[in-house]
Amino acid sequence: MTGAGYAVLVLLALLLLAAGFLLGRRTARPLRTSDVGTPVEHATFETLHTASLAAPPLRAGLTEESARRSARRLRSLLGTEALCLTDRERVLVWDGEGEHHGRHVMDQVRDLLASGRDTAFHSDCDDLDCPLRWAVAVPLTVDNRVLGTLIAYAPRESAVLARAAGEVARWVCVQLELAELDRSRTQLIEAEIRALRAQISPHFIFNSLAAIASFVRTDPERARELLLEFADFTRYSFRSHGDFTTLADELHSIDQYLALVRARFGERLAVTLQIAPEVLPVALPFLCLQPLVENAVKHGLEGAVAVPRDAGSVPAGETPTRITISAFDAGSEAEVVIEDNGTGMDPERLRHILRGEGGHSTGIGLLNVDERLRQVYGDDYGLVIETGIGAGMKITVRLPKYRAGVHGS
Repeated sequence: MTGAGYAVLVLLALLLLAAGFLLGRRTARPLRTSDVGTPVEHATFETLHTASLAAPPLRAGLTEESARRSARRLRSLLGTEALCLTDRERVLVWDGEGEHHGRHVMDQVRDLLASGRDTAFHSDCDDLDCPLRWAVAVPLTVDNRVLGTLIAYAPRESAVLARAAGEVARWVCVQLELAELDRSRTQLIEAEIRALRAQISPHFIFNSLAAIASFVRTDPERARELLLEFADFTRYSFRSHGDFTTLADELHSIDQYLALVRARFGERLAVTLQIAPEVLPVALPFLCLQPLVENAVKHGLEGAVAVPRDAGSVPAGETPTRITISAFDAGSEAEVVIEDNGTGMDPERLRHILRGEGGHSTGIGLLNVDERLRQVYGDDYGLVIETGIGAGMKITVRLPKYRAGVHGS
């Protein structure tokens, strides 16, 4: 069963328990004239609303802050006098009456943390006015690891509270699992960006600097311009903030990259840009298009050698490499197309690359971008590549104009 399916089952069980509990409370007194729907419908709404408020803090993981922000909502779901959340070392939050019980909590749940099994215990409180006489503790587990405990306190033993605490704890565990997935996804994206940065060829850096140096004496102003382009390109490529950028910033970096390539190859490389202004603010994963353009340059100029800076033209009989970069408005999406007239690729080889079977250095840019697009937007948004041996390559990227959590920086 998927994590989403498991979350639905847990929430349904939680709804049934809470609906019964709240229905009993509702039927014990007349409904207010402002109440809408039947008592069961109202109880269901209250439970869903409370759960929705408790979920966002828990998606940050089990921390003191997330526990503090969610504890009151969780106690409301259980309708209990007090609730405590702990990690493996300490009490994270106490919500409700009898806070003095918190001094002994970690001793009382030591066996639970070791075994991962629910436990119930009497509070043994010396304060005659304290209403907390019994408690049920449930482990909070993710991937068979006990991260902490949820403890519900009551005036007396209650089988209903024990079951409800178990369901609420399982719902909390689902939120913590989602938090772990979010962290894993973020770490994976960061690792993939590091891989792309490592792919920026030392040869490209060396050749760019060599091309700049060749203009220092004969055309100092051109050398200065290229040096600024190189500095901005590397600054953008190695920036340390944000997993996402805007289409405008990504295209600006690509333009700087192409300026450095053209300094080496002159008119052997012809670039055409067709960009709709309305798609420039669209957010996309950082370093998402640049590897695709680098791939087009590599296959377009494969086997070519840098021309002297004063050559100024394409040798007779040689077709220049043409790269076209287009960005269109497609309703709720932006569509980016990168096309070249280079050597192309065997479609079967391309399939191997996109399955991760191309080796450590073959097609890492294409595979990396395809995987990140699918992680961020879903499988419907992978790369669409049209190619053949000697037929060039056309890569289409579709980007939703809006997706929750995707913001340019």
